[in-house]
Amino acid sequence: MRQSAAEPFPLIAGLDLGSNSFHMVLARISNGEVRILERLGEKVQLAAGINEQRMLDEDAMERGLDCLRRFAQLVNHLPQGAVRVVGTNALREARNRALFIRQAEAIINHQVEVISGREEARLIYLGVAHTFPSATGKRLVVDIGGGSTEFIIGEGFDSQLRESLQMGCVSYTQRYFRDGKITPARYAQAYTAAR
Repeated sequence: MRQSAAEPFPLIAGLDLGSNSFHMVLARISNGEVRILERLGEKVQLAAGINEQRMLDEDAMERGLDCLRRFAQLVNHLPQGAVRVVGTNALREARNRALFIRQAEAIINHQVEVISGREEARLIYLGVAHTFPSATGKRLVVDIGGGSTEFIIGEGFDSQLRESLQMGCVSYTQRYFRDGKITPARYAQAYTAAR
């Protein structure tokens, strides 16, 4: 594979190890243009496996590692630097994240970086900005994830204000509706907490 100074990695990948699902995008860079080759996602519900002591249980870890075994088939051969793997809220919260990360890195052959909520927000905004590059003026981007929700205000490719809140669809379900029952009292608790 010939590499130029302007395009050191003609094939790149990004993996998002989210609280509810894992996503991977594989892309080719040619003449400064990014062309998506493959977009994969799997619901692993990593956050659902975090207990009251903030420990990730074995079942949740295995769901995540199984998914990464499938993703690895597409990224194992790529050089270091061509792949970015980020972990979000579930891995920020899990006290035993190092165990999961060691196993994940052995499977995918690339480093896993647990990013802050604000870095997560910045990356979300960049993804949206690249999807709608011709949009003008300020915009608000909201991403409701499994473990956190990000709010970003930006213009063009510049995220100007970023916030990450500890409220997500999986974390709130686990906290307020664990048995699947939504009662007026539980709804009121979740609503009050979200305010």
